Amino acid sequence: MKFRNTALLALLSAFLMWLAWPPIKFTTPLLLVGLVPLLIALERIKQSENPKKGKRIFLTAGLTFLIWNTASIYWVYNAISSVNGPVVSFFVSLIPYGLGALLMTFAFWLYYRLGRLVNKYIAYLGLICFYIAMEFLHQSWDLSFPWMNLGNGLSGMHQLAQWYEYTGVYGGSFWILLSNIIAYEAFKALKPGTAIGFARFKFALLWVVIIAAPIALSLTLYYEYEEKEVPVNVVVVQPNIDPYKKFGGISSSEQLKILTHLSDSVAQPSTEYFIWPETAIPTESDEDRIRTSSEFLDAQKFLEKYKNGSIISGIESIKFYNDKQTPSARQYDNSTFVDVFNAALQIENSANVQFYHKSKLVPGVEKMPFPTALSVLAPVFEGFGGTVGGYGWQKDPQVFYSYGGVGAVPVICYESIWGGWVAQAVKNGAQFIAIVTNDGWWGNTSGKDQHLLYAKLRAIETRRYVVRSANTGISCFINQKGDIIQQTKWWTRTAIKADINLNDDLTFYVRNGDFIPKILSVLAGLLALIIPYRKWVKK
Repeated sequence: MKFRNTALLALLSAFLMWLAWPPIKFTTPLLLVGLVPLLIALERIKQSENPKKGKRIFLTAGLTFLIWNTASIYWVYNAISSVNGPVVSFFVSLIPYGLGALLMTFAFWLYYRLGRLVNKYIAYLGLICFYIAMEFLHQSWDLSFPWMNLGNGLSGMHQLAQWYEYTGVYGGSFWILLSNIIAYEAFKALKPGTAIGFARFKFALLWVVIIAAPIALSLTLYYEYEEKEVPVNVVVVQPNIDPYKKFGGISSSEQLKILTHLSDSVAQPSTEYFIWPETAIPTESDEDRIRTSSEFLDAQKFLEKYKNGSIISGIESIKFYNDKQTPSARQYDNSTFVDVFNAALQIENSANVQFYHKSKLVPGVEKMPFPTALSVLAPVFEGFGGTVGGYGWQKDPQVFYSYGGVGAVPVICYESIWGGWVAQAVKNGAQFIAIVTNDGWWGNTSGKDQHLLYAKLRAIETRRYVVRSANTGISCFINQKGDIIQQTKWWTRTAIKADINLNDDLTFYVRNGDFIPKILSVLAGLLALIIPYRKWVKK
């Protein structure tokens, strides 16, 4: 078997997976068969006389996943190249392009190694466990970037993902992998001369059931779901300030005038929440002295017209300590340490102020992964509004409570792709989800659209409204079924309002979190141990 033939199959899988991936609409079902050409190619390699089959398996799977990842998140290069030269940007972009692809490839290579020692059904179980374990790893370590988790792909047709309220996105990853495996077995059985009678069609029939049952369940949940009428009026502001100019190009007071003017343009006396985007207040405000800052005082003056109103806004904040109280604290002077935070705060018509420090920081841009080993890359990320030393963070999500007792979870940008993390905040009392983000870093690319669509999945998993304020767009309201009921245009200065429904009920997923990847990761470890154990027994 020539490498050219298997490479063409690998490229076909990459193309199908890219075509099915958000934000391309109506092609989402291709995810359910997109990996079949790759499985065909791997089987041909296994049946060949090539003495280095493991290497060929790795290179072939790697080709699929590298091309698919690169084509889907090409916009990472756009963001990096805006503040760096093309050569530096190219090599730095290879990290997100290649790292996720490497983990996916490693899962398929382990599947091949396991398949040499066990029957194909155990090997298939291993493939599902290995792949989802790699996805779970990629949301848990210092280089976390779970953007390309398979389950995220269903955000393109969220009507098919309503059962995420039970499983979260990892249920989607499981379904997509299982569908591809059964479709591949059906393809083999339907080939002339391979099977006769019922045996020829059993996998095709099984595949139909595996596809139809979750879709039927999802559509039933979608059309039968009814929201409880617990309305709260919310205003979302999109100031449309160029992210590369907002830190120094426009004064903080001018930016605040834009925010309050837009808020006033659509608000009503009963408005309870104003949502402003990430770093809407761009000055490094001392948290202990926030009540005396001009930005805070101006915001409170604005709220005088809205007695029940609260503002949730992004802010860059700082906190001083007498000693090194946190891992991220840096020496400020001889006797003081300081933390800088990408934060959210809630302002209301009282002296009460609530702060939340972004927990899930972007590797490199906001937090240097493996700081000792990768410190040489720090200058590359200076231009993104982060800090070279890294932002501080808090471990757990937080719920902001208004004067009237409404609970909202502030979610800052990148954090909105962590379903289990958002679910934890909902379990702690959040009645709606407030996403504040600044997607202008990527320009008018599919990155902003993917980020928006992924937010639909958080609404479904938790059955909570998502209120999304993006500096340059796209801002929106998403209902508890994942429908976008109102949204703004990209790169437009505007504000929108809606009456959203609060919810106190907890879904199965909110109560149990990411139980699927945890169970499958344990199984993956046990199955992986078979490989060295059998080798040891053979010796």
